[in-house]
Amino acid sequence: MKRILVNTEALEKDFLKMPLRLYRGDKGYIRPLDKDVLEVFDEKKNKFFRHGTCERWLYQNDAGVYVGRIAVFVNKKYLQEQPTGGVGFFECVDDQSVANHMFDDAKAWLQAKGMEAMDGPINFGERDRWWGLLVKGFEEPLYCMNYNPPYYQKLFESYGFKVYFNQLCFGMDVSTPLSEKMYRWHDHYEKDPDFTVKHIDKNELEKFAEDFSIIYNKAWAKHGGGKTMELKQAKFIFAKMKPVIDEKITWFVYHKGEPIGMWVNIPDLNQYFKHFNGKFSWMQKLHFLYLKLTGSCKRFVGVVYGIVPEWQGKGTDAYMIVECGKVVQPNRRYDKYEMQWIGDFNPKMVNLAHNLEAGEVRRLSTYRYLFDRDKEFVRHPILS
Repeated sequence: MKRILVNTEALEKDFLKMPLRLYRGDKGYIRPLDKDVLEVFDEKKNKFFRHGTCERWLYQNDAGVYVGRIAVFVNKKYLQEQPTGGVGFFECVDDQSVANHMFDDAKAWLQAKGMEAMDGPINFGERDRWWGLLVKGFEEPLYCMNYNPPYYQKLFESYGFKVYFNQLCFGMDVSTPLSEKMYRWHDHYEKDPDFTVKHIDKNELEKFAEDFSIIYNKAWAKHGGGKTMELKQAKFIFAKMKPVIDEKITWFVYHKGEPIGMWVNIPDLNQYFKHFNGKFSWMQKLHFLYLKLTGSCKRFVGVVYGIVPEWQGKGTDAYMIVECGKVVQPNRRYDKYEMQWIGDFNPKMVNLAHNLEAGEVRRLSTYRYLFDRDKEFVRHPILS
């Protein structure tokens, strides 16, 4: 079997097209946009190259047919118990010997760079994209979510990877009634003049971006090693989201005018992009506008949820969730709702999903392989 370093435009195209033969006839598969995959490996567009390095490989059998692909990377900001590299964008025929060959190569490459473990399949970037192996719920994936055949689980686990954490995806029919508990909390805050709730307004995006950054920095900084979000970054994110924002599905809650909670949702872009076969030129953009105007997307997705610490566990989230339900449930624009994955190490967020009467609709797993096979394997710590 031959390993080929992806270092030309022609090989990049082969890297993008390699999976298509594997997924031929698979009704759940949606080809990712080529541009989204390529941006991960573009040093000018992916900021993780500032503190990391990456390679992509293709594998050919003796007949010259591609049988696998993989990306290997080191990210110095990916701080774990031991120096840990990553593998991702893994695709492989159903052959354990091929997978083992690829994983052995990845292990050797990472060891040469001082790594003591590898996680996969993960992204050379943030966790909100291309993270985890699908092990349950083999249906159409959300935008930039990994999708793979069921046999990939066997390829990883037979090599020796173990589950570091599970990524739980909860969903529900939009018509599902919210719980009485939700309505009780909603009514409590609705009667209090110190509390207000608003949906996002495209004409005031900078104001909502500022509210977003305030809540984010209070709610998540302690879980991200002190990582905070600058206002200019929040404004950039909201400006980029503007073309796909549905104002009536993103809500904020305020106490005496100060933002204390948010529930950010967007339409599932894959319901548009599945028609484009990986392309997004001007023709696809026109098609996208047509699909958007004709309401072809029937699923919306929970992207970010957050309550500032002093108001957590006090039912303030119910205020905005019920208000959203008052708008979304009667108009029937959407049939399905799904939350972006929640780590099984985050019981508070798992409990929120249950409070929404949402059920687990899919599961992805982040795997870890320790190079020292005698070292004790420890799963991701539980968040308090």
